[in-house]
Amino acid sequence: MSEKKPDQVVYNEEEDKYEAGLLPYATNASAPKITSEDLTGWKNTNIHKANHQIKTEYDKLKSAYDDLMQQYEYNKLIYNAEFSFEPIVGQVYHLYLKDNDQSFLSIISPDECSFKFKGSFKLNDDKIWLRVDED
Repeated sequence: MSEKKPDQVVYNEEEDKYEAGLLPYATNASAPKITSEDLTGWKNTNIHKANHQIKTEYDKLKSAYDDLMQQYEYNKLIYNAEFSFEPIVGQVYHLYLKDNDQSFLSIISPDECSFKFKGSFKLNDDKIWLRVDED
């Protein structure tokens, strides 16, 4: 190893070389003052953009979640309804309420009966009921 160097000189004893020009900070008292740029404007602009992007993604996920929960409720309602036949995939069925508020599934369309109509549904290949009419 070499002799000890003064404090103001940056010297790497392990590599036996001067490193003052390689460091990202000042190494002596006469070096220029290091100041950071004012990034407030950049931060404010980009935080707004980032928040908008995150909120958009959140709204998309929330909408997908709400749709999934609605589908879950429809399936729960239909699978708890009375029916005495095995539904066929792809066939449209109609959900009604009896006077005692018991729901039942039927192939009879709403314009052919007087029961309280709740909706029309179709069974898909995954045995999930999909609503095919509007509320």
